Amino acid sequence: MLLPRPRWPSSIARMAENVANPELRGASAAAAAEAAEKPAKARSLWPSILRWIPTSTDHIIAAEKRLLSLVKTPYVQEKVNIGSGPPGSKVRWFRSSSDEPRFINTITFDSKDDSPTLVMVHGYGNSQGFFFRNFDALASRFRVIAIDQLGWGGSSRPDFTCQSTEETEAWFIDSFEEWRKAKNISKFILLGHSFGGYVAAKYSLKHPEHVQHLILVGPAGFSSETDPKAEWLLQFRKTWKGAIMSHLWESNFTPQKLVRGLGPWGPDLVRRYASARFGSYAEGSVLTEDESKLLTDYAYHTLAAKASGELCLKYIFAFGAFPRSPLLHRASEWKVPTTFIYGVQDWMAYQGAQEARKQMEVPCEIIRVPQGGHYVFIDNPTGFHSAVFHACRRFLSHDPDSVSLPEGLTSA
Repeated sequence: MLLPRPRWPSSIARMAENVANPELRGASAAAAAEAAEKPAKARSLWPSILRWIPTSTDHIIAAEKRLLSLVKTPYVQEKVNIGSGPPGSKVRWFRSSSDEPRFINTITFDSKDDSPTLVMVHGYGNSQGFFFRNFDALASRFRVIAIDQLGWGGSSRPDFTCQSTEETEAWFIDSFEEWRKAKNISKFILLGHSFGGYVAAKYSLKHPEHVQHLILVGPAGFSSETDPKAEWLLQFRKTWKGAIMSHLWESNFTPQKLVRGLGPWGPDLVRRYASARFGSYAEGSVLTEDESKLLTDYAYHTLAAKASGELCLKYIFAFGAFPRSPLLHRASEWKVPTTFIYGVQDWMAYQGAQEARKQMEVPCEIIRVPQGGHYVFIDNPTGFHSAVFHACRRFLSHDPDSVSLPEGLTSA
């Protein structure tokens, strides 16, 4: 995988963007459900302005509602109960001392009764609201359901005490499967971005009978330390900067910790980063002033809330975002037709997908979208939607074989 050269300290801020290149409406029922998870004494009576970290669960839900006010398609928000742990398991979500039920924050958009179901899974440090530019277009063709993974966004945030790669993967895969059962969805198209792509791929390997088609958007996990293109990173590790970065990684330092550590200055850090990434340094269309303000506010509250799912990082990836359990090594086990989507400027290299495709015995295509980086669905939403519709042509067209690749998109 071709990675950009890290810089100190800007590399820490970039942890919020994605996992491998570390960067950065019914709402009353949802808020009540989440509040039920915590005893009254645990909820601060102090006004936000007097808190060191000016956020709370209520802030997340409110910020989500404000951001999704930009979406025209009606939707339903719910907290889906996934219990306290996988049935038959002796550990809870995960090794928690509490047996209280946990919830997955879920939004479902209105659709035609015969529309195929598309489930969307966000990436590292993000949450489902990051797809706000896509919901209207996708809901015109699909029954769209987006979730916050366990430990992120408006979902429950159990104490994260996983101690291995296997346990950490189970945290996300098994909680997602319990969510599927609770929602009673038997078949669906599964879309995952970045780390969410890693989770979606691992889920599809374990439960292929439920996934009709897999869409991986700039997915993490298709690289290896043995990749010759990673040589520069191996050399960087030998420098003092590399040693510091490696130590921070193994210490499970996350960008969210930096945001929390800055307390009342945290919102400004997130605002500066988001304004640059989706403004002056945007790969495609720039966010409007309202979009930028609402997304930044939403991102801050999801990042500054209790640490939980974010602590997966070091167990899933080695420093440099090389997967400890590479998906590339399991390509021959693939049972689900797959489409990879990359922005042309995505630093997550598509060559790993090309290598995986050589070993797959199921249909697989790789689509590249112009004017888009790692957040191609924000950078170039129109191109992204075209890529998704093309990937799902056998569900959307009576004659899928006659559908050609939309103009502007390229096949790798």
